[in-house]
Amino acid sequence: MTEVLFYHLDRQPLERVLPALLEKCLERGWRTVVQAGSVERRDALDSHLWTYADDAFLPHGTARDGPGDLQPVFLTDGQDTPNAATVRFLVDRAEPGDFTPFDRVVYLFDGEDEEARAEARLRWKQAKDAGHAVTYWKQSSSGRWEKAA
Repeated sequence: MTEVLFYHLDRQPLERVLPALLEKCLERGWRTVVQAGSVERRDALDSHLWTYADDAFLPHGTARDGPGDLQPVFLTDGQDTPNAATVRFLVDRAEPGDFTPFDRVVYLFDGEDEEARAEARLRWKQAKDAGHAVTYWKQSSSGRWEKAA
């Protein structure tokens, strides 16, 4: 059974939240894949992850950077997982695939976007109906992530 986490972004944008979550995965030794909804968004995230902080380094790459199996964080706009990731992030309404190979799947969705919220509700129902353990996370006024469901 895959653990499916839904992160409702309403206090901070994806560009602030994603690097912190990826850093936590790397600290735990987890290989990850980040699936964006488009090639353009994948490329924008690739550029952002090189420059998001002056004092941090987040090793990552895309298919154009060489063998994906060498990347602890692999960015894609498709279903590929060349780095044997155990955690898959879905951003910008990326189309989910088979959850079976993953320990965790993390949906990050824009809480200001009605269509994204409706899609997250649908994905929640699908994951729950498939027997996955689902949790919903929302940021408190202090900026901490709190489990809401």
